[in-house]
Amino acid sequence: MFDERPMKKRVVVIGGGIAGLSAGVYAQKCGFDVTILESHNIAGGNCTAWRRGAYLFEGGMHWLTGSSKSDALNKLWRHIGALNDNVTVRYDEPFMGFNHGNTVIKIYRDVDLTEKHLLELSPADAKEIKKFCGFIRRVKNLVMPVTDLRGVRVTKKSSMPLSMLFSVLSAVRTLGALSKLSRDKFINSFTHEGIRDMIRASTSEKNGILAFVFTLATIARGDGGFPEGGSLPFVDRIVKTFTRMGGKILYDTRADRVITENNPVNGRRAIGVITGAKKIYVDAVIITADTMAIDHLFDVPPKARWLDEMKAVTEPTMATFVSLGINADLKKYQKEYIFKLKSPIKIGDEIYEFMSLYNYADDPVYSPEGKTALTIPLGGDTYDFWKKAKEENRYAGEKQRVVNAVIEALSIQMPETAGKVEVVDVATPLTYERYCANWKGSWMTEMKPGINMKTYPAVINGLDGVYFAGHRMTPPGGLPIALVSGRMAVQHLCRDTGTLFVSEED
Repeated sequence: MFDERPMKKRVVVIGGGIAGLSAGVYAQKCGFDVTILESHNIAGGNCTAWRRGAYLFEGGMHWLTGSSKSDALNKLWRHIGALNDNVTVRYDEPFMGFNHGNTVIKIYRDVDLTEKHLLELSPADAKEIKKFCGFIRRVKNLVMPVTDLRGVRVTKKSSMPLSMLFSVLSAVRTLGALSKLSRDKFINSFTHEGIRDMIRASTSEKNGILAFVFTLATIARGDGGFPEGGSLPFVDRIVKTFTRMGGKILYDTRADRVITENNPVNGRRAIGVITGAKKIYVDAVIITADTMAIDHLFDVPPKARWLDEMKAVTEPTMATFVSLGINADLKKYQKEYIFKLKSPIKIGDEIYEFMSLYNYADDPVYSPEGKTALTIPLGGDTYDFWKKAKEENRYAGEKQRVVNAVIEALSIQMPETAGKVEVVDVATPLTYERYCANWKGSWMTEMKPGINMKTYPAVINGLDGVYFAGHRMTPPGGLPIALVSGRMAVQHLCRDTGTLFVSEED
């Protein structure tokens, strides 16, 4: 008998980072036949780690929004397979330690403990400490809502409770006030030198104190944990969820061009993707590659007001990651440990007066017994510096110079490390550009004062069958935005094709 049932609609997802994997799982669950094209030999994009000898160095996840079951994003992570009841989530306490002389100033996940600790440290700053902790308490109510696209049919509707809406509005007002607050004025309102330095080390002139308060607010509401094993098993669980449903990932496969044809009703329509000498014909394309660098995918670069706005306001968040394998047990130091440098480190125009490190001494996934894997991110826009160094054959030498400065600084602050460095690895913005194809090797967007935390559209009028997702779609980006944007792109796809969107289970 002839089977008249329609074939599954075919979808290609460009990019196998978190946004691409999210879109892939959601689309596959909605009944589409999905293929992900990933230019690297592993999935995950910026959510990654790499092994050097006996050490594993984390290059993506340091804490996760949505790790807590009480957070709305948790059910999304579970839906795509990243988290489940068998995954242990660590909530290290204290969250952060800043060394000031012989005193470690601690930031706890419990904001009441943080307030108590700071008040004991500096009673003279009681007013400013309470003001600071008050910011955290108000902003902690700001959670990312999970909502549905208007007009899409869903198996179960997602909406924000009215009670949460009022809390979110209050938090947004606080964020607005923080974005206008002078960083230097706020820092100088404290009399305690250590508290001033702690805030200075955790913030930037470009972003003010907004990002720091937002981070502390996330952990204060019981979120921001670290799933065991970090990035690699986190990504692997999503990949297994996707492939078990029949989804396909083509590794070492770079998308070169989206094939379009004239659509008599509305401009042009995507009908496939070119990769090397191969053409893959599909019904829709979801682009999760960095939206700041997609022009090469089209014969004629796409035009949209929202794309112009994104390109005009986006500034890249990047870092040079120095990772060290230390033949010493550093468990006595906090997981995130910050200290002031005796001598500043310079990379291009960026001058570092403080060093922040992630300490994996008590995590056997990263560190062999009795040894320690350390990752030191040196933030700031150093892309042009590294690019020029590469062009002038100074790249390896500059990396070694930075490594030497980092090792010397560690030996002064943490004497146990002196002469004990076994493994060295440096990942610059050029490294992330090469492996992840990100614009300038950046993995988030700077939330400078005045930039709106708005969500850009996932579609372009006049370009049918093409949907956009990724960390650029809502500043500042990061893993939660990648997750949600992949979901939203599939909701657009479902609405356009009259397909029922399969929602998350409770």
